[in-house]
Amino acid sequence: MAAGTGSRLKAKLPKALVLLKRKPLVWWSLSVFQKCSLIDGVVLVANKRYMAEFLKIASGFSKVKAVVPGGAKRADSVRLGLDSVDENTATVLVHDAARPLIDEASVKRLLQVLKTYKAAILAVPVKPTIKKVNVKNMCVEETLPRHLLWEVQTPQGFDRKTLIKAHQQVIKEEATDDAMLVEKMGEFVKVVMGHERNMKVTTAEDLKIAEGWL
Repeated sequence: MAAGTGSRLKAKLPKALVLLKRKPLVWWSLSVFQKCSLIDGVVLVANKRYMAEFLKIASGFSKVKAVVPGGAKRADSVRLGLDSVDENTATVLVHDAARPLIDEASVKRLLQVLKTYKAAILAVPVKPTIKKVNVKNMCVEETLPRHLLWEVQTPQGFDRKTLIKAHQQVIKEEATDDAMLVEKMGEFVKVVMGHERNMKVTTAEDLKIAEGWL
C-alpha cells in the first residue's frame, strides 16, 4: 500500500517516494518481500499521480506482478490491489509502505500462523500508560489496562476470500486497518509478535529515527 500522500510528513512527494538512506521508502519493504522465499508475488498500489516513478522502482523487483493506482481512501486502495491478485492465491498480506523496517522473520511468523487462522496481525505490547480522554472537555475518562493493549503493525495477513468478503460489506465508520473489517464479520484475528523496529513513518522526526535503526 503506497497510494497515500503523507501530508503530515510535509514532503513534496508522496510518503512512499520520500528518501530514506538514499532509497525511496517503498523500496525497503519491496526488498524484504523480494528476498523472502515464502512470498510468491507483490501487487504495488501506488499514488496515481506518480505512476511513472513507482513503475521505475518496481522494475527492479521481479516479484512485483502489478502496479495499480490507488483509490480515494485506504480501503478503496486495498480493494483495487485485491482485484489484481491472481485468483489462485490463497493467502494475502497487506503491508504499508510507511513501515519500511519490516523484517523477513516477522513475515515468516505471520505466514506460519495463517496456516491455521484466516486472519492474523503483527503487533507489540504498548509500553506507556494509555488513558481514554473526553475530547470535548479534555478530561480523562478512564485509564486503560496496559496489559490488554497492543500496538498493531503491518503486514496483516488474511485468507484472500475472507478479506474480499470483508471489503464488500458496508462499514459506516472509516476502518483504520483491514483487520477491523474482518473483526466486524466475527472472524478471529490472531495476534503475532511483531518487532519494535517495525515503526510507522509519519513525521520528519520518524524518518530520522528510521535512519538510526538502519
